[in-house]
Amino acid sequence: MTLDESYELGYVVKTHGLRGQMVAELDVDDVQEYLDLEEVFVERPVGSGKLFRFEVERVTAQAGTRVLLKLKNVERIEDAELFRGLKLYRPLAELPELDDDQFYFHDVIGYNVVDTNLGKLGTVEAFYELPEQDLLAMRYQGQEVLIPVVDELVQHADEDSRELYVTLPEGLLDVYLNPGAPDADDEAEAQASRE
Repeated sequence: MTLDESYELGYVVKTHGLRGQMVAELDVDDVQEYLDLEEVFVERPVGSGKLFRFEVERVTAQAGTRVLLKLKNVERIEDAELFRGLKLYRPLAELPELDDDQFYFHDVIGYNVVDTNLGKLGTVEAFYELPEQDLLAMRYQGQEVLIPVVDELVQHADEDSRELYVTLPEGLLDVYLNPGAPDADDEAEAQASRE
């Protein structure tokens, strides 16, 4: 299996105990759906694009989206330490089906972004999954524009037309196209201080 045929399930945070267990952070909505994992894939060496399969012995839910992960044949803390910081992958074919108005980030890379008011804007280049919020990166007039992935802004994707429909807040594009330009509030404050 290659990176193109897989999705990132999460990553190994640290070791746990002396017998090869590790703590993993999963990028999922419901950890319970992944407690019966039979295998995970790891890129080794990092950056090689080569994924290696590891059988899962046990997965135990912890707080939030963390799990205790035990891989077969990883029996010592020294063996588990080799996995620290590594990303865990699963086959794309095993992703759960989504509702019609939902999409996976990897599915819409390359789609045209269409705003309700402004029409076609640019192309989806990437997604940044941050702890506070996911961001969609779009190329618009030569600039990277980041759009928060929230229901109010990102509506739905049309697979047939390869378009992602959004409603951007007023002024968002200006922030990227004119980064040094003062906004209306700054102008009003400046005018008031001159009087």
